[in-house]
Amino acid sequence: MKVYLDNGATTKVDAKVFEAMKPYFTEKYGNASSLHSFGREANEALEKARQVIAAKINAEPGEIIFTSGGTESDNMAIKGVAYASQDKGNHIITSTIEHPAVLNTCKMLEKKGFRITYLKVDREGFIDLEQLKREITDKTILVTIMHANNEIGTIEDIGAIGRICKEKGVLFHSDAVQSFTKVPIDVKKTNVDLLSFSAHKIHGPKGIGAIYIRKGTSLKKMQHGGSQEFNLRAGTENVAAAVGFAKAVQLVKEKEIAQIAKLRDRLIGGLRKIPDTMLNGPAGKKRLCNNVNIVFRFIEGESMLLHLDAKGIAVSTGSACSQRDLKPSQVLTAIGLRPDVAHGSIRFTLSRFSTAKEIDYTIKCVKQVVENLRQISPLRRGYDG
Repeated sequence: MKVYLDNGATTKVDAKVFEAMKPYFTEKYGNASSLHSFGREANEALEKARQVIAAKINAEPGEIIFTSGGTESDNMAIKGVAYASQDKGNHIITSTIEHPAVLNTCKMLEKKGFRITYLKVDREGFIDLEQLKREITDKTILVTIMHANNEIGTIEDIGAIGRICKEKGVLFHSDAVQSFTKVPIDVKKTNVDLLSFSAHKIHGPKGIGAIYIRKGTSLKKMQHGGSQEFNLRAGTENVAAAVGFAKAVQLVKEKEIAQIAKLRDRLIGGLRKIPDTMLNGPAGKKRLCNNVNIVFRFIEGESMLLHLDAKGIAVSTGSACSQRDLKPSQVLTAIGLRPDVAHGSIRFTLSRFSTAKEIDYTIKCVKQVVENLRQISPLRRGYDG
């Protein structure tokens, strides 16, 4: 059996998404900036896609800018605000468990003279709202806190964060790449000023994402050229991908989110029956519907990943952007795990195509692999977790 449980890294393109995209490669292939009928046809499709995505978060179509994905959206938001607000201040607040697209952008800005505050998180990955209030100064120009963590599934209260930022007169950006369509987002109610998301996490194509920019938000553009995307992101628009992105959004149904969460809890329940295991991140409604992150003590996560792969099961040891790094996950050490414990973690991420049969097969295989690896593990003796 082949089981794909690495949907936090990427998802397969839904067949209906692929079908929606196909005409824009071979029949409706005009440049959306062209004035002839081919161009107008492409532009109409682009704007319809923009409307679909805007409606999903209660935004206006003109507040949605298409990008190449979540990383570009994060860079566009953070650098754009930083460089546009230098006359107001140079202080940015983020957390210790952000995606590398946010953390590395902030580290780059530190080298440019910006001051970055990295908020600590608790054992489940939540920031301290009181600490956030204390850290905001008259020089703070941006708070960037992810909506849902890509490794441990923690869903932050962006509504509460947004209220604090609005009261303090500070812009708020959130990376919603993992949460978009899985958790309801209303940008008007949450007071989010900038929001990043991506298509390939929701069964859309790779290479297309978007950023919501609240009307009136000052942003310095990072890419110069033509006047595409409201003169904020130059370059010929990827119409086929935008159409696919919108179709992927339309295909998400509330009932499937509940079904994924049910399978998530089935997997958690089965894996926690294995001795010396621990769930990373919160349980229940404060956790992403598709995320399971478990520490299996006395073994290395990389060894377990390879043994599961041999049984046809695809998982990860953390973020797809960092799992080739031999260092322990920054997210897991930030929530208080020792490096040797963090190395024994595995992330399982489900999708609407996951089945109960696959989950049960995975539980069975994980039990076998854990038992076999622990028998030969040098970590087994004298290990106190």
